[in-house]
Amino acid sequence: MYKRLTLAFLLAASFTATRSIAQQIKPFKAGDRVVFTGNSITDGGHFHSYIWLYYMTRMPNMRIDCFNAGIGGDVAKQIDERLDDDVFAHHPTVMTLSFGMNDTGYQWYKGAKADSNYKANIERSYQSFQSIQQHLKTHPEVRKIMLGSTPYDEAVKIKFIALYKKNEAIQKVIDFQKKAAEANKWEFYSFNEPMQAINQQQQKRDTAFTMEGTDRIHPTNDGHMVMAYLFLKAQGLAGKKVADVAIDIKSKNVKAENCQVSNLITKADGLSYIYKANALPYPVDTLPRGGGNQPRSQADGLKLVPFQQEFNQELVQVKGLSSQTNYALRIDGKDLGTRTGAELSQGINLADISATPQYQQALAVMHLNEERWATERRLREYWWLQYSIMKPHGLLHNDGEATVDSLQKYAKKDFFVAATLNTYYKARLKPVRDAWQKEMDLLTNQIYLINRPVARKVEITAVNQQQHVLTQK
Repeated sequence: MYKRLTLAFLLAASFTATRSIAQQIKPFKAGDRVVFTGNSITDGGHFHSYIWLYYMTRMPNMRIDCFNAGIGGDVAKQIDERLDDDVFAHHPTVMTLSFGMNDTGYQWYKGAKADSNYKANIERSYQSFQSIQQHLKTHPEVRKIMLGSTPYDEAVKIKFIALYKKNEAIQKVIDFQKKAAEANKWEFYSFNEPMQAINQQQQKRDTAFTMEGTDRIHPTNDGHMVMAYLFLKAQGLAGKKVADVAIDIKSKNVKAENCQVSNLITKADGLSYIYKANALPYPVDTLPRGGGNQPRSQADGLKLVPFQQEFNQELVQVKGLSSQTNYALRIDGKDLGTRTGAELSQGINLADISATPQYQQALAVMHLNEERWATERRLREYWWLQYSIMKPHGLLHNDGEATVDSLQKYAKKDFFVAATLNTYYKARLKPVRDAWQKEMDLLTNQIYLINRPVARKVEITAVNQQQHVLTQK
């Protein structure tokens, strides 16, 4: 197990470091309003929420706001048609744009016929993207980030039959996105190649492994965590610690990075001090979410990339303790198990211990963010019906009783409409949508009230080994 994870970590670290240098995305800044624009991978996905969670916990005094502007099934032409109402209506300072999965089509042909179809689909997408570019140029105040699509996994050995050369076609869409970004001085990053590399590495041990789900298309939650990791790394944020405390007992020398240490008291059997970090550890959801037979959690993504090593280091190092002695670690009186003096001299990562008071504080932020995400998903279901079903039938923004009747009939032959119809019954009423938006605003405001780190008392005290059992996360 250890060798497998280490190999995956080393692989992920090597290719992401190379790509992030060439494809740097500027970090978000205070007050940014970031709209993530795309298809179903954005619409129903978590990667943007996981990215925002990093900013919520790592930069608690720097508020940004993020918005989901994904619509399932969209191609470039449909995205272009809703830019004003669904993207620029949020008054963004930054927008991301990803497409290509649907643009390349879904066909069972192989050989020359498939190649011909792909060529026609890619040309159609390219022409629509020309219109998107002109549209984006009318908003010079908005930073634009082109995001190359996640891969279509043709290699995974699952029952769902793979489409011929689909990912190769997607990469051609990514190529013209990249060229446009260079020509317009926009930012660019592609998820495709690094995520393919992780899938391929994992498939060496398990041919049925994929981050792209049972349909080879939609990343599961571990895949969305990998996407967040790649995006944050492309922003140059790897290596920024939650906090780093180094104490030498003998000299009483204290080094503190991104935190403050005060009231240091050393005794024969240990030490205590007051610790206030400038950030919270990044909390990771261990609950599998989503359907299908591959329900995986955000935490499963930590097995695939070195997120903890690069983004979630809350370090404590104490030199000068007896190396063989066991020391109880307590924060705000909470028993967090024992460590030997040798382990403390090497340093421990508090972010690996979910029981710490500061991690529990961060968990509250995470759960509120999940509530916000779930509410936003209801609104996205409403807008999916508006843009994907109602608009082609000339019913955009027409939420009257006749439309309800039409959708009820339509739902009998369309599973996706049937699955979202209950949400539509509520959301078609503007007071309901307004209430959901207020709920999201309230949740976000609450997050930025409770995400401020507080001073905590840390105690490290020698104990009898029989009195305590080492406990880890």
